[in-house]
Amino acid sequence: MTKEAIERADEQLLAELGYKQEFKRAFTPLEVFGIAFSIIGLLPSIASVLLYSLPNGGPSAMVWGWAVASFFILCIGMSMAELASAAPTSGGLYFWTHSLSSPRCRNLLSWIVGYANTIGSIASVASIDWGCAVQVAAAINIGNQSFVATQAQTFGIYVAIIFSHAAICSLGTNVLARLQNLYIVLNFCLCFIVIIGLPAATPKEYMNSASFALGNFSNVNGWPSGYAFILSLLSPLWTICSFDSSVHISEEASNAATAVPWAIVSAIGIAGILGWAINVALAFCMGTDLTSLIDSPQPMAQIFLNSFGQTRTLVVWSFVVLGQYMMGSSMVLAASRQSFAFARDGALPFSSILYRMNRFTGTPVNTVWFVAAIATLLGLLSLAGAQAINAVFALSVTGLYVAYSIPIAARFIFTNNFKPGPFNLGIFSLPVAVIAVSFMTFMDVVFFFPTTPETNTPNMNYTVVVLGGVLVLSLVWYYFPVYGGVHWFTGPVSNVGKVDAAEGVSRDSASVDIKVGAVVVEKDVEAL
Repeated sequence: MTKEAIERADEQLLAELGYKQEFKRAFTPLEVFGIAFSIIGLLPSIASVLLYSLPNGGPSAMVWGWAVASFFILCIGMSMAELASAAPTSGGLYFWTHSLSSPRCRNLLSWIVGYANTIGSIASVASIDWGCAVQVAAAINIGNQSFVATQAQTFGIYVAIIFSHAAICSLGTNVLARLQNLYIVLNFCLCFIVIIGLPAATPKEYMNSASFALGNFSNVNGWPSGYAFILSLLSPLWTICSFDSSVHISEEASNAATAVPWAIVSAIGIAGILGWAINVALAFCMGTDLTSLIDSPQPMAQIFLNSFGQTRTLVVWSFVVLGQYMMGSSMVLAASRQSFAFARDGALPFSSILYRMNRFTGTPVNTVWFVAAIATLLGLLSLAGAQAINAVFALSVTGLYVAYSIPIAARFIFTNNFKPGPFNLGIFSLPVAVIAVSFMTFMDVVFFFPTTPETNTPNMNYTVVVLGGVLVLSLVWYYFPVYGGVHWFTGPVSNVGKVDAAEGVSRDSASVDIKVGAVVVEKDVEAL
């Protein structure tokens, strides 16, 4: 097919979903992969969350925990990819939920998924940018080891990073799409620097034996070893997450029904393999003094310092920081598109303001700055202590897993007319979905528990408070008398209006079947 034919097919499918083409389709299939892979950002992400696996199993948890988690994450990604292939729209998760659920509960479930996806995506922005701020502070510490950033100083760096990301993501779609190519190259280069360069540069006194690197289990937080191993999975789960980002730029992607699902699956698969290799390299090159690594401001920076020396570490670490910065930029982009789609359907506060396309850039600038503002507020948790900001990292997994689980489960629980798109697992769809939903449900419960069995107010896990608070408030607003969403929210709302036959959508009757390549939904036109 020619480029023009592909664009017409994309616009036709979007019109069948009920939406007009508002974005420029500037993302190529490689760039759609790039946004998922850049948000995963292997080396910078592992650097941000190494502190979770080190005290909960040490080297063996890093290596084998990654392998175990990668299998389950791939199952989640494949189930999501099937839905993305059937209905590629920026609303993604809550749109699928409404399409596939029973009419009796579809509005409520769609509402819950939309808010869980929104807060999970914004928490991902906050956790990525907080990790970047910590890495910037670590870079200063590498150059001047007498400097240790305070929480307030780190928060100041964090705010500067977030607002710079908002400025970047306010640019035109063409610019944002082309940036993904740079992100892909940088991330692959960083991976191979560690996989190849780290073992070559590490002095013998820091090189570990295979029995230590692959078999040592160091549990310092007090939980039983089996449970500690499960807690270590936060590292791979946080790293290989937010792959729904490809879904949220569906309306900016060329050949979205094929490009988006394959971007999700390939990003997870490549991240699983390269991430495992990075963890193996770290396990062999980290030395045996795990206590000093756990107590250091940035464990991976300390490993690099031991292996590369100060000067080379500063060079490598500057690229790690750049990679993390690029992750945050891509995540703000994806979160803003999800928020734009949710506002388009009137579900967010001030939706009339948020659902606006900037005439100059052709992008939803208002939702970009909305995401930045909420992420800044989440960052204020850092001033309450280390465990409070750790809740943001866990929230970015738990919130998204709530949003991921419901549409995947709805496909099989409720009666619907789902027909797969180009990406299809066939007879494996149901077992893969069962594995995915079961794993996400289990891990959501796990991540609500505190870091240690004996805890107090400063060290409690605030994830359940933040996520529960957002979901409770969203339900309060949904059921609020007179003004609540229960009185007006009808799920995804078409903005196509009356279109001619060339666009392939008929609005002549009181109701219309919207055929989503795969999903058939009956919409009340009077409510649109």
